[in-house]
Amino acid sequence: MTGPKSYQKVNDEVLASLSEIAGAKNVLCGDERANYARDETTELEPALPEVVVRPEDTASVARIMKLASDKHIPVTPRGGGTGISGGAVPIYGGIVLSLERMNRIVEIDRDNFVATVEAGVILTDLYQAVEEAGLYYPLYPGETSSSIGGNVATNAGGMRAVKYGVTRHFVLGLEAVLPNGDIITTGGKFVKCSTGYELTQLITGSEGTLAVITKVLLRLIPPPGKREVLFIPFNSLEDAIGAVPDILKGDNLPVGLEFMEQDIIKMVEEYTGQEVPLHEHQAFLMIIVEAASDDEIQRIAGRLGEVCLDHGAVDVFLPGSERAKRRLLELREKFYSTVCHFGTPAIVDAVVPRSRIAEFIAKVKEIAQRYQVPLVSYGHAGDGNVHLHPMSDGTKKSVAKIEKMLVEIFQVGVACGGTISGEHGLGLVKKEYLPIAADKSKLALMRRIKLAFDPNNIMNPGKVIDMD
Repeated sequence: MTGPKSYQKVNDEVLASLSEIAGAKNVLCGDERANYARDETTELEPALPEVVVRPEDTASVARIMKLASDKHIPVTPRGGGTGISGGAVPIYGGIVLSLERMNRIVEIDRDNFVATVEAGVILTDLYQAVEEAGLYYPLYPGETSSSIGGNVATNAGGMRAVKYGVTRHFVLGLEAVLPNGDIITTGGKFVKCSTGYELTQLITGSEGTLAVITKVLLRLIPPPGKREVLFIPFNSLEDAIGAVPDILKGDNLPVGLEFMEQDIIKMVEEYTGQEVPLHEHQAFLMIIVEAASDDEIQRIAGRLGEVCLDHGAVDVFLPGSERAKRRLLELREKFYSTVCHFGTPAIVDAVVPRSRIAEFIAKVKEIAQRYQVPLVSYGHAGDGNVHLHPMSDGTKKSVAKIEKMLVEIFQVGVACGGTISGEHGLGLVKKEYLPIAADKSKLALMRRIKLAFDPNNIMNPGKVIDMD
């Protein structure tokens, strides 16, 4: 296995070969490389690649990977660059392989409810094409400019995971290029498969460390019909989380079930200049439900409201108009940009059993108080995915303090029956914490899998798991 010390530089010969493969205008060596030196992770310094290559088809990707393998040059695949774990940051230079030009929607198969798309297709374009075909892709990671390839690579989740799950639940098959340049296809337009190892799901969530995803087969469903949003205040987070099990016991599962506390509500009001209903209370649930008719959705909303009131809810707010619903959802979507506006947040997306969210947050707040670090919390109550933002002032002392604090936070999360990342992935910024959640045997197996795919360690090296 090769590593950072044995990686070769991108020389004139390699640049000439890349230009022959992708076209000279799609081989970037100048100042424009700065646009590919980082993703949206706030705490990371940019890392400039030696070259950015923008192929237009899978055959070109295969030739680029074969060249990189022969020359021992590291390759960092990149989709929309919207990740927040450093997964697309080229820390060893080398080649950034941008899939932005591979943005074709190949087919919307109405009969089989399948969309076949290239990896560079962004969510906005997918939603539009699927809607025009009378179908529905329900996942919403929260960033519509993200690419499908990136969503698959990180197994992106989002607010609608309670009912629909995460990205891997909608991936039926893949086309991918291995580090040596071989092209493989996995899965197909079917929902059952007991034929050999499940490579589709192995590559999904691998964060570009095993292969370059070039094409995806996505499962689609009929459109939902009607939607309602309930915004429900409580006197404490414990009361709010206490309602979650009974909310989920009914026969109509919510699409999304979010929790938030008063601090993030105040911050988003200041950031946006918009007032949030019932903002004077301590904790809130936001419940998103879908149904075929107005009568059905009102019945579901009524039941959920009663459940929450039985668990100590102060009130049940229904936005009423579609515009008011959209406004409330947009305020929730702005939480991350809000915390970035007020400081330099660390990004924790730990996941714990739903019933232990309040316990986990209480213990994390004790840790934050001991370290004297401001902490913002919110997340997906329906699936136990907790977003925590210890706020740094940017000084070395503050950063070092938060790094120690994160170890304790992840240890508490694992002790609560959870793990380190629910949807953002480990990338670069969380990989050092993986041993907290995985024992030596599991880590050794992960390394063997990585070596089986990528014996020269050129595929997004330095991400997810250390190979040294």
